[in-house]
Parts: sequence; structure tokens; C-alpha cells
Amino acid sequence: MTTTHQPVSPLWSCGCCGADWPCEPGRRELLAEYDGCRLSLTVYLAAQLVVATQHLACVPAGHLHHRFLGWVR
Repeated sequence: MTTTHQPVSPLWSCGCCGADWPCEPGRRELLAEYDGCRLSLTVYLAAQLVVATQHLACVPAGHLHHRFLGWVR
């Protein structure tokens, strides 16, 4: 399964709905795609966070961490 709510860099907005990525629908899709594999989801999102920090250097790191990883439990 591939999510329809994909990030568009360098702005890191959702290519489907335009919200900050990962948007709420994108988060639901990612949870479904990585069902039972939370560690893999966390690794994927951490890798995306590393790239996003380079593109979004003006955004506080704590905000980006919360946005990319704070919702994964």
C-alpha cells in the first residue's frame, strides 16, 4: 500500500491536501501501512525528519521533532 498523502519538499507540505506533512490523513495512512511495525515507521519518519531539518532550518527543531515523531506511540 502506498499513501496518497506524500510530502512535497522543500516545503514539507502534503501533496494531496496541502497541510504540513505528515498531515492527519497521512498519519492514518502511515499507521495502516506500517501496522505492527511501529519501529520501522519510526525509523522512516526519523529519516524524513533529518532531511526536513535541512530544508526547514528556520523551524525550531523541537517543533519538527513533535511534528514528525511526536504522534507515533
